[in-house]
Amino acid sequence: MIKAVNIIKSYGKLNVLKGINIEIREGEIVSIVGASGAGKSTLLHILSTLDKADSGLVEINNIKIDTFRQKQLSEFRNKHIGFVFQFHHLLPEFTALENICIPAYISGFQKRATEKKAIEILGFLNLSDRISHKPSELSGGEQQRVAVARALINNPLIVFADEPSGNLDSKNAVELHELFFKLRNEFNQSFVIATHNRDLANMADRKLHIKDGIINN
Repeated sequence: MIKAVNIIKSYGKLNVLKGINIEIREGEIVSIVGASGAGKSTLLHILSTLDKADSGLVEINNIKIDTFRQKQLSEFRNKHIGFVFQFHHLLPEFTALENICIPAYISGFQKRATEKKAIEILGFLNLSDRISHKPSELSGGEQQRVAVARALINNPLIVFADEPSGNLDSKNAVELHELFFKLRNEFNQSFVIATHNRDLANMADRKLHIKDGIINN
């Protein structure tokens, strides 16, 4: 599903990634761990097309994304990649249902079909009674589950999560972690998760440890 070869990234004189090589299979859940500042988020952003490496190759589903222009990249990202961040980034003026539907509307999907699918996902996530609630009316765990639903609306090939449980209490964090595996078993999507949470990291099929700009397996 993902192949990254010799990924190098620097910010000024700071060498963050020093030749990263990764392969991630379809339906695999992989965690990326390491100390703060080790480059977890940088690597995640490059793999997910949010940032570009200084050098190296990234392929997603055998597609070389490095050759894409910005518009092509944005379209590819919207259609094939889902994101879950530490902060849910829900739009406060919209309901849970509306927030979930936005990526599909951007892709040009029909409103009725999109809403039907969003309602199905909300049901799968045990949020059927929160469809018309705005983010301020949801708990922290519910907000993050709505963000997960938004990440799933376009049937992405892969979901990237950057410290997804960082703002949740322990109970909601456990529920979110279990949800990722439930989703993988249901939809066979790949997940790449950068996290400080040891329990979540250890649940993954594989754990990649980044230190001094390289991966230590």
